[in-house]
Amino acid sequence: MDEWEIPDDVRLSPRERLALQLIEADLRQDRRLVHRMRPARRMARTSRGMWLPLAVLLLAGASVFVAVMGIRTSHPALLWCFALLWPLTLLQAFRLLCRTVRRRASGGRVTPWL
Repeated sequence: MDEWEIPDDVRLSPRERLALQLIEADLRQDRRLVHRMRPARRMARTSRGMWLPLAVLLLAGASVFVAVMGIRTSHPALLWCFALLWPLTLLQAFRLLCRTVRRRASGGRVTPWL
């Protein structure tokens, strides 16, 4: 039996049933709650969760490549590309760090590679 199910031997008064229906109606109108409670979305959330680490890895690789090539050639366009890529890389790395800390603090599963 689910923790939210009412056993068959428990009877609610009409007033209690009405209060329960009003509470359930209010909860159904909360879009964030409805979105988080959908079980089909949990699989999409785990696959979506892999894009941020991949983006950080690719941005870091591109930043290092552009920085090294910019230093070796002293070409201004490469140095400007690095100047644009590096803050974006740091921002995404900070988002990844915050997500990891939030998961660890809430007792959730942290990906094994972190």
